[in-house]
Amino acid sequence: MNLFPVDAKFDFFGKRFYAYILSAVLLLGSVATLAVKGLNLGLDFTGGVVVELGYPQAADLDEIRDVLADIGFEEATVQYFGSSREVVIRLPPAEEDQSRLSEQVLAALADEAAGVEMRRVEFVGPSIGEELFTSGGLAVLVVMAGILVYVGFRFQTRLAAGAILALAHDLIIVLGFISLLEVRFDLTVLAALLALAGYSINDTIVVFDRIRENFQKIRKKAEAEIMNISINQIMPRTVVTSGTTFFTALALLIFGGELLYGFALTLLLGIVLGTYSSIYVASGLSLDMGLKRRDLLKITERNPEAERESVP
Repeated sequence: MNLFPVDAKFDFFGKRFYAYILSAVLLLGSVATLAVKGLNLGLDFTGGVVVELGYPQAADLDEIRDVLADIGFEEATVQYFGSSREVVIRLPPAEEDQSRLSEQVLAALADEAAGVEMRRVEFVGPSIGEELFTSGGLAVLVVMAGILVYVGFRFQTRLAAGAILALAHDLIIVLGFISLLEVRFDLTVLAALLALAGYSINDTIVVFDRIRENFQKIRKKAEAEIMNISINQIMPRTVVTSGTTFFTALALLIFGGELLYGFALTLLLGIVLGTYSSIYVASGLSLDMGLKRRDLLKITERNPEAERESVP
């Protein structure tokens, strides 16, 4: 028994131009925000000092932040490391001797809580941070290039172009929200962006697979109608997978603490955008770029009709 309807229930592609307007507004807003505010780069990219402290009992992070603010480190990042008695403090780079910053921090915190011990001190230079930022950007570009080659080889060049445009659409808008909300951009956020690229292209490929399958099965409908049928057929699967991933990321956002806040928020935004863009951006743009049935029909000796339709 076929669990999915043969005819489309919702006209996704008939309303795709409204989606294009929404995407254009979000893209322009994101680019403007990035140009004006930029990214709030974390110490992984700007350099600074990492101090790990050990407490005899559970540490109060808010109290530690207040102490650091009193001695001039308002931008310091404070988080647990492994347990509530292990604390990592990240300090931005300073003009003074950075080797003295850890001693200053330890002295200030020791006045508030006895028994604080210095466990580790690391210095991240600006040149290392710049190299990490460059390498991260290069990693994103390599991922996009690999996706372009893979989708182009497996499907068709118009679909490959649509997939890359959808991925760029998702990344730019997510970065725009990160800039607007002043989320600290560190290695965890970069990892979330790379995970988002994989999630987005996986969702897009599922859509493309169903479109190609229906192009081969349904011959008496226009391309937009077949694509509507395909989207409606995979919608139950999309709701389940995207919903499960969304609520998992939401749990990380709520209970993961400051360390995972940027990672979880990036994933949440990416899940919503990836699901939206796989339909309206990747598939919709492929259709408007001239995708035809013959582009996806398999030419085999057992399917002479497909061979005739593949000839322009």
